[in-house]
Amino acid sequence: MTEAAGHPFVDAIKPLVDAMGGELVPPGRARGDDVVLSWEGAEVVAVRLPHLADSLDHILADLERRQGRPLAELDRKDKQTVVRILEERGAFSVRHGVETVASALGVSRFTVYNYLNRENAAKGER
Repeated sequence: MTEAAGHPFVDAIKPLVDAMGGELVPPGRARGDDVVLSWEGAEVVAVRLPHLADSLDHILADLERRQGRPLAELDRKDKQTVVRILEERGAFSVRHGVETVASALGVSRFTVYNYLNRENAAKGER
């Protein structure tokens, strides 16, 4: 993306687009499912949103960066926190979401379901 590089609007939204795993493209290259954004009445940039399956991988990579180490190396409490965050972000509505998360955390699917059940039980007590 070079046409609008350095544009204040593009600079402002880039961290958000990067965080969600999107891609900035020139408006002229926008596809039907891209979101074209305007600034002061002129099309400046289009955002290409990631596919759902890619989104989960991106969220996991982001959580790993935030933790500063592979998710599989986290202790149980931190893994439970990661599962809670992922549930809040809808990770388990994606096909094979539990399996993908279990693999990233280095635990079984059964363990992920236990973490989810524990979190849901805790919500019910509040």
